Amino acid sequence: MRRAVCPGSFDPIHNGHLEVIARASGLFDEVIVGISTNYAKKYRFSLEQRIDMATETFSSLRGILVEPVGEGLLVDYCRQRGVSAIVKGLRSSSDFDYELPMATMNRQLSGVETVFLPAESHYLHLSSTLIKEVFTLGGDVSDFVPRSVLKRLVSGEPVRDQPHRG
Repeated sequence: MRRAVCPGSFDPIHNGHLEVIARASGLFDEVIVGISTNYAKKYRFSLEQRIDMATETFSSLRGILVEPVGEGLLVDYCRQRGVSAIVKGLRSSSDFDYELPMATMNRQLSGVETVFLPAESHYLHLSSTLIKEVFTLGGDVSDFVPRSVLKRLVSGEPVRDQPHRG
């Protein structure tokens, strides 16, 4: 079985993510949407909420699993789960410049390859940070996020179990 992981914090997941993950599911037998936590970031949604939104979003697509990546190196997670490829969406050359050194390091550490998928042109401007900012300032983000995300943004659902280090 050819298994890949699409890692990210997905705070929140948006239609650009969906498009790349759906395309990846056509290339691999199974795609894991690996929800990660970067303790240097401040999240709008907790890990549990991000997992719930992604699970709800991908519930109708076969071959896509959603799970937390956990702590440690992504390549260790890949080894534990039998993942042969990491899939990353690229919006611009700056995304490539950021991702290439990580892809090279991951391959040298473990042999896991990284597959880069260019984003569709109508999603090049999307980022989770921009979506949160536009929504917070009163903008309509309904064309950019799945229903599961919009529902939580509009409801003002509070963040639960915010990750912290102490």
